[in-house]
Amino acid sequence: MSGATVVVELLGLPRHKAGRSELSVAGRTVADVLEAVGCECPGLRPLISAGRLNPVYLLSWDGDRFVTDLAEPVIVGARLLILGADAGG
Repeated sequence: MSGATVVVELLGLPRHKAGRSELSVAGRTVADVLEAVGCECPGLRPLISAGRLNPVYLLSWDGDRFVTDLAEPVIVGARLLILGADAGG
């Protein structure tokens, strides 16, 4: 898949399920990035459910703002953080 390469940081339960703290993947949209993460880390394949972010996860660009629109274009050079939606991430 072409597109920008994004560093994805995994926190809390997503880190545990992936068995790693971060990875780099390419994509044009947030959905592309999440699909690539699911391919690299099978424990995180259910990041997208029915075309939406699975409600057990939260996404944030650089820890500055939360992302809910999976069609949002990827921001070159940004870090996407994936964390659990439960208390404490």
